[in-house]
Amino acid sequence: MALIRSVRGFDPKIGNNCFLAETAVIIGDVEIGDDCSIWYGAVLRGDVNTIKVGNRVNIQDGAVLHTLYQRSVVEIGDDVSVGHNAVIHGAKIGNNVLIGMGAVILDNAVVPDNTIIAAGALVLSNAVLEPGTWAGVPAKSVKPATEESIRMITKNAKGYLMYKEWFSDEKL
Repeated sequence: MALIRSVRGFDPKIGNNCFLAETAVIIGDVEIGDDCSIWYGAVLRGDVNTIKVGNRVNIQDGAVLHTLYQRSVVEIGDDVSVGHNAVIHGAKIGNNVLIGMGAVILDNAVVPDNTIIAAGALVLSNAVLEPGTWAGVPAKSVKPATEESIRMITKNAKGYLMYKEWFSDEKL
């Protein structure tokens, strides 16, 4: 069972049909939608401000979500994949987004629908991106959103819906 802990009077809220890995940590003012998966070593630390996660979101191994006290919140839309070891710190993420492994998205940045943040990219505080693919340090637009990239984002999110069921079906 994941570590789920109340803090400052806030209890995490977990939607229906979610997979929470045994070593996932969910603390405080965190709300997770339906059909989500929070993988091994992921930390959603809503101790200083709100973290809201939409439906069908996968937060992969080692990812960290946190905020600034009274200055930023994390909002993640539906059908989002947050890659291994990514960091989202007080940013708004739209629907149908893929955040690559090791990417960092800083406070008050806005990542729109149908966007890819490449592995290792750094989205600076207060950046407001356009749909497409962003890469580099700091992140720059490298390609506009295409039907192909949107299909790839959707395929990744659907894959994690399948993976979480593999774990949900296991009997201890």
